[in-house]
Amino acid sequence: MKTHWIAIDWGTTNFRAFLMSGSQPVSRISQPCGLLSVEKGQFASTLQTLLHAWLEELGNLPIVMAGMVGSQQGWHEVPYAPLPCLAEDLAARTLAFTTDWGSPAWIIPGANGNSRFSQPDVMRGEEVQLLGLALLHPASQHTALLPGTHSKHAQMVNGEITSFATFMSGEIFSLLSQHSILGRALPEQQEDTDAFLSGVKAARQGAPFTHLIFSARTRRLAGEIAETGVHSYLSGLTIGYELQAVPAGQQAWLVGSPSLTARYQLAAGELGLNLSAINGDDCFIHGLWHLFTQLQGNPS
Repeated sequence: MKTHWIAIDWGTTNFRAFLMSGSQPVSRISQPCGLLSVEKGQFASTLQTLLHAWLEELGNLPIVMAGMVGSQQGWHEVPYAPLPCLAEDLAARTLAFTTDWGSPAWIIPGANGNSRFSQPDVMRGEEVQLLGLALLHPASQHTALLPGTHSKHAQMVNGEITSFATFMSGEIFSLLSQHSILGRALPEQQEDTDAFLSGVKAARQGAPFTHLIFSARTRRLAGEIAETGVHSYLSGLTIGYELQAVPAGQQAWLVGSPSLTARYQLAAGELGLNLSAINGDDCFIHGLWHLFTQLQGNPS
């Protein structure tokens, strides 16, 4: 197995690549060129351009990809692994192919199943982070929140993903703040912790969501939140409402970027939840390294 390889998280809006030496990242690329910005049939050429410097220096390195790159709108559609799901199940369903320039490549399948709310659900990319979490912090059980555009709340037993549910908190915040009357004609927004926590507290009161969000307008009109803090209030509402699904006193992991996990921890403190943060990139890298070693037939 080559010492160097490339780990890629290719999502809907963003692309992130890590040049790896064994299990350690030595360089990284981050670009806002997710699936939505790649023209049909141009995934190979786009990837080759993004990785050009690494490939030029080190040759046709192995490439392991996860995320929406394996979706219907992605490079190659890879069917989901059904729950319950172990690392071995993901590896067995991984798609292997060779790129146009000769790099061996794999796309991790993602996972699907019914949520605890009896709704069909899917994930692509988060399954790798969950695997990494279980490797970094072994335990018989894990409850994990993976905040983002489409947040995931997941449960694992002995390293096996047993259930998860998706919450569209990030996308709802974006829609409300950018494309609704709630965010119209606002001055430049500023980070406002008081407004954020006010939103979290309002979400805790149990009002129906479509009624709750209108308070971003009425509280602004009443002078209860500053016009510069409306986005912070909306963020508190959407995150606070999402966290109502987590039982009071629940201990869980937060897997994501430091800035986003800090925001969730702030809301969790208001709600009496005990959420421990871990860097999502670290989990992704460890999970993908474990899968790569399995795909190469080597123990990690």
